[in-house]
Amino acid sequence: MLAAAGVASRRVVEQYMVAGRITVNGEVVTELGRRVDPAVDHIAVDGQAVQLDPGKRYLMLNKPTGVVSSLADDRGRPDLRRWTDELEERVYNVGRLDADTSGLLLLTNDGELAHVLAHPSFGVQKTYIATVRGIPTAATLRRLREGIELDDGPIAADRARLVGEPSRGHAIVELTLHSGRNRIVRRMLDAVGHPVQELVRRQFGPLHLGSLGSGRIRDLDTIEVGRLLTLARNGQPS
Repeated sequence: MLAAAGVASRRVVEQYMVAGRITVNGEVVTELGRRVDPAVDHIAVDGQAVQLDPGKRYLMLNKPTGVVSSLADDRGRPDLRRWTDELEERVYNVGRLDADTSGLLLLTNDGELAHVLAHPSFGVQKTYIATVRGIPTAATLRRLREGIELDDGPIAADRARLVGEPSRGHAIVELTLHSGRNRIVRRMLDAVGHPVQELVRRQFGPLHLGSLGSGRIRDLDTIEVGRLLTLARNGQPS
């Protein structure tokens, strides 16, 4: 089953098992031919989760601006059906991006993983690239990292830095944070006097947008799926 999942050849998988590199539900398994249920059991190789259920689908979309993160918008705006209608599986978006924010959006039919990653207490780390009005000073970036007070409570960025050279009264800020609060990046930067003019999400947990073009969608590769599952399984909210 692990060989069919693309982990390695059957002979190599057997070597992994004898060497104690494979776990089922956290327990090291060295018995060849051990039966598992891919719909229930959690399998890992060297601590990296493996998805054995061929029915599970994981995709990355570079959502363009102007598209709402919904499979059916009651206001008639462009939505995700442009991409999901072309798929055999019925997938859902994990979390949301505002219509005026572009970038990485995860789509999947793995309900367990989606529930964990979207849970408010989980706090997936996300990285955004924001084009802002004005040029933030080092002190302003430090304020973002140390924490500021918003209407719905305090918030602090994990990282905040300038990217490249400012131009014509505008700058590019890279902001990384765990919060999933509504429009949090825009509100944070607005609060320190640098309104966002363009916003792109480049990273979601272990996933990076890379060179995926705007409006393009692709399946995650085996390594990306493994990292995503490992993240979710190691940090499931209570």
